[in-house]
Amino acid sequence: MLDKTDTEALQREAFRRDVLDGLSRPTKTLPARWLYDDRGSELFEEITKAPEYYPTRTETAILEANAGRIADLFGPEAVILEYGAGAGIKTEIVLAALDRPGLYVPIDISGDFLKASAERIRARFPELAVEPVTADFTADFDLPGDLPETGRRGGFFPGSTIGNLDEREATAFLKRMRRHVGRGGVAVIGCDLKKDVATLVAAYDDAAGVTAAFNLNILTRINRELGADIPVESFAHEARWNPATSAIEMHLVARHPVRFSIDGRTFAMAEGETIHTENSRKYDVEGLALLVEAAGWRMDAVWSDERGLFALVGLVAS
Repeated sequence: MLDKTDTEALQREAFRRDVLDGLSRPTKTLPARWLYDDRGSELFEEITKAPEYYPTRTETAILEANAGRIADLFGPEAVILEYGAGAGIKTEIVLAALDRPGLYVPIDISGDFLKASAERIRARFPELAVEPVTADFTADFDLPGDLPETGRRGGFFPGSTIGNLDEREATAFLKRMRRHVGRGGVAVIGCDLKKDVATLVAAYDDAAGVTAAFNLNILTRINRELGADIPVESFAHEARWNPATSAIEMHLVARHPVRFSIDGRTFAMAEGETIHTENSRKYDVEGLALLVEAAGWRMDAVWSDERGLFALVGLVAS
């Protein structure tokens, strides 16, 4: 297994490659996963507290109301694999409801942020074994080799991150999670549901500007980690609804013509040209069922709120 230094070097090279490739395209893009360095992860946690950002508080209420049912799905002595663990706040609700959980494996691309989250979980649940894995869950990675064999393995993927993946990426991720949990395994994933456009756009462009800071932070990260000279102040955050893909898109819009260099390569953008940084697709339950079934899962349960804003779905490996 790679040590921390090797992992960080590989991630740095992948970041460099993705940035140069994405900004060289006629329609400039950056993969959403690179938004989540330590600062990006901190800003996202702030976003979840914004009054416009309904998903986190809605999902938290669903978890609190259905924690017992979710615990029943995972079963006793479960090994919980959480993908994109972040701060793990919602995870505590599930862990507290489980019957003698065997192991908690939080997986996240932001190593230092993950370490701090794992320490908090250990303090909250001193009897629980916690084994964090620093990895990009959208690519293949190794699980710890000493996972307990007694309890059922369960994937946990809360939030609306499934919507950040296109159909190919989402199917590949769900298949990877299916392999990780193995025969008889289960999973619980979150899904932001389709709703009125005004509510969706406001959730991704809060009045306090935290989402804007989160989006712009990727440019600061490129400058810091790749020695670039992007004038961050020359860009503005914008959230757009794309009805063709049922997705909110986040863009960084050039305020005026701009030139910058990255790793010895020069890039130019016209006024109004954008860098597309994130998609957040919205599903209905029927569409999500088709997606998970194509990846080898059967939808076993759906837990939602009264307004139908958000859903958590229980999956069984078929």
